[in-house]
Amino acid sequence: MDREWSDKNKKMQALLSKQMTFGAGDGNHCTTLAWSLWHLFRIEDIVVHTLILKDEQILFRDDWLDKTNSQIITTANELDGDAVIEFSKVLNIKSTYEYCKAVMETTNEMLSQLQFADLKKTFTAEDKERLSASKCVSSDESSAWLIDYWCGKNIKELIQMPLSRHWIMHVEAMRRIKNKLCQQAKKGVDQIAYCGLSCAHCFLTAWCGSCRTIYNTCSFATCSPDGVCPNTACCKEKGLDGCYECSELYDCKKGFYSLGNDTNAIRAMALFIQKHGKKELLRVMDTMHSKKKFEKIQEVLGEQIDEGLKILEEWRIKNDKNRIRIIK
Repeated sequence: MDREWSDKNKKMQALLSKQMTFGAGDGNHCTTLAWSLWHLFRIEDIVVHTLILKDEQILFRDDWLDKTNSQIITTANELDGDAVIEFSKVLNIKSTYEYCKAVMETTNEMLSQLQFADLKKTFTAEDKERLSASKCVSSDESSAWLIDYWCGKNIKELIQMPLSRHWIMHVEAMRRIKNKLCQQAKKGVDQIAYCGLSCAHCFLTAWCGSCRTIYNTCSFATCSPDGVCPNTACCKEKGLDGCYECSELYDCKKGFYSLGNDTNAIRAMALFIQKHGKKELLRVMDTMHSKKKFEKIQEVLGEQIDEGLKILEEWRIKNDKNRIRIIK
C-alpha cells in the first residue's frame, strides 16, 4: 500500500478508534480487473445484505446475474489461473460496473443510517447458517474460511475489513494492472491526442492509454458516451488525424473545446500544431517541462487562445536561439 492510500486508511481507522484485524486465506496471485471488480463487490454485497441487513443481496435484484453474464454467485476466491481468465472473458464488464455501483449505493445508505451502538453488534450461529445456506461463499478451502471470519466480527470490524482495507488493497492492485496495460498499449502509438494535447506531457499520462488506444481514461472521455470523446468521434468521422487538421478549429465548440477558458490552452496547442506540426510542439513541450514545474498546461498557457499561442511561439523562438547558439 503506497503512502497516499496508507494515510487515508490510517485516518479512517482513527475515526473508528480501534486497530484493524486481518483475515486468513492465501488470496489470488493471478487476477484481472474484471475478476477484482466482481470479487470486491460480491463480498460487499454478501456482507452488507446477507449478514448485516439480513435482506436480499443486490445480485438477485433486477436480474443482475443475467445482466453480468456471470456463471457463479460466489466471491470468486475459488478461481485461480486460467479459471480467472475464462471467468473474466465472459463477464459483461459494463453491467458488472453498474452492479458494483448499485452495491456501493446501498452500502453507503446502510453506513449513513448506522448508529454508534450498532457498531458493537455481533453475529449468531443462525447468522452463520444463513450465510452458509446462501451458497454465495464457495466450500473450497480458499473461500470457506470467510464465513467464520466474517461471523467472528462485529459490525465495526466488518467496516474495517472487508469494507475498507480489502477495498483499498484491491483498488491499489487494480491501479497497477491498469497502469501497466496503458503503458503497453501506448508503445509505438502517436502521443498527440486528437484534440491536440501532448499525452506524454499530460499529468494523467501514467495511467491513461490516450485516446488513440482502447485504454483511454482521459477525464473528458470517461464522461462521454461509451468513453469516446466527441473530438475523437468527430475526427474519425471526418477522417482527420486530429482537430489540428480542421479548418473550424479556432471557433469549434465540440467536446473538449466546449469548456471554453478551462481548455483553451489545449486548443492553442492544436492551433500551434496546425502551424508548425506535431514534432515542433513536442520539442517545445519538452523544453517547457525541463524549465518549469507544472502539471496542467493551463498553468503556463493560461485561459485565452491567442495568449496561449503567443506563449508557445515565445518558447519556440527560445528553442531556435538555443540551437543556433549551440551550432556556433
